[in-house]
Amino acid sequence: MTLSQTDIDRGLIYMGSRGRDVTDLMPLVTRCAGELGEAAAPLYIYKYFDIEFTGEGIALKGTELTLSGESIRAHLNGCRGCIVLCATLSAGADKLIRTLSAYDMAASFVTDCLASSAIESVCDEAEQEMRERLSDKFLTWRFSPGYGDLPLTLQPPLVSLLDAQKRIGLTVTDSLMLVPSKSVTAIIGVSDKELPRKVRGCTSCNMYDSCKFRKGGDHCGA
Repeated sequence: MTLSQTDIDRGLIYMGSRGRDVTDLMPLVTRCAGELGEAAAPLYIYKYFDIEFTGEGIALKGTELTLSGESIRAHLNGCRGCIVLCATLSAGADKLIRTLSAYDMAASFVTDCLASSAIESVCDEAEQEMRERLSDKFLTWRFSPGYGDLPLTLQPPLVSLLDAQKRIGLTVTDSLMLVPSKSVTAIIGVSDKELPRKVRGCTSCNMYDSCKFRKGGDHCGA
């Protein structure tokens, strides 16, 4: 893959460079972006499900999975269905970051931040494809486990639901971390009519108080 200027700019924010002169850093960033582009092999899969609002949460019809929490209920309010997305930069990105950490911590850190940015672009690409395929529908933004009160315990069933281990090499550890680490699972609501804009931002995230990317602002830049 080729990292875009957006990937690089967002990666710089993840490095904590907001408002700083990054001129001296750019040669390293450019080198790391090139190496990451060669190592990464982005993949994504997604599937649409009709949904039903129940007392226990939001049931994905045709499955045994129910999405729990008030945050996802509010997010999908007015939707007739949802799309489950799994995306990854694949194992090559993790291997590069791990290899660099053995002899060049600065390059490892920069590459890690760029990879965090790049996986967001992969998700954006998948979302654009969804919008083109469902041009007569209205889609919400993507909502991931761990955001709001949507539990991380949903990671394994979401990955299993799409057979993501077999199809794109995505697994979940016992501690609910995705492997490869530069991966995302997300839920996107689908509606027949335009939905009112919903709150999106750091204040709705469980990591609001501890996020190292926010740097005292309202958004992490993602």
